[in-house]
Amino acid sequence: MFELTIPSPTENQLRQNSSKFFSKWNFPNCVGAIDGKHVRIKAPKRSGLLYFNYKEYYSIVLLAVVDADCKFNAVDIGSYGREEDACIYLKSQIGKMIKINTFNIPAPKVIPGTNNVVPHVIVGGEAFACTKT
Repeated sequence: MFELTIPSPTENQLRQNSSKFFSKWNFPNCVGAIDGKHVRIKAPKRSGLLYFNYKEYYSIVLLAVVDADCKFNAVDIGSYGREEDACIYLKSQIGKMIKINTFNIPAPKVIPGTNNVVPHVIVGGEAFACTKT
């Protein structure tokens, strides 16, 4: 298996993402959205069912974090198609960096119009467990 990773954005880029999510989508303190997609492939020789996914075709998985304009900020490509989304996330460089707090997520800040200090978040589907770093 090969893996390709585009490094994480800087803290300043994530602050800018937060501003964009608020101005464009009225979503405060959001620095990105994460999701994965299966990319269809021809199965490598002697790979067995490693790449055979639940949709019944061979694939590798592209995991990405995008900004408010749907532009890639971080990408991890290369997980086996047969792996579950939650496993792919936890084994990815993106997931590992978020878990050990090296993804450059800015410090919590006040939500506009309130006195509530709230952490920044990355939104994703149910496969991406809620965690606090």
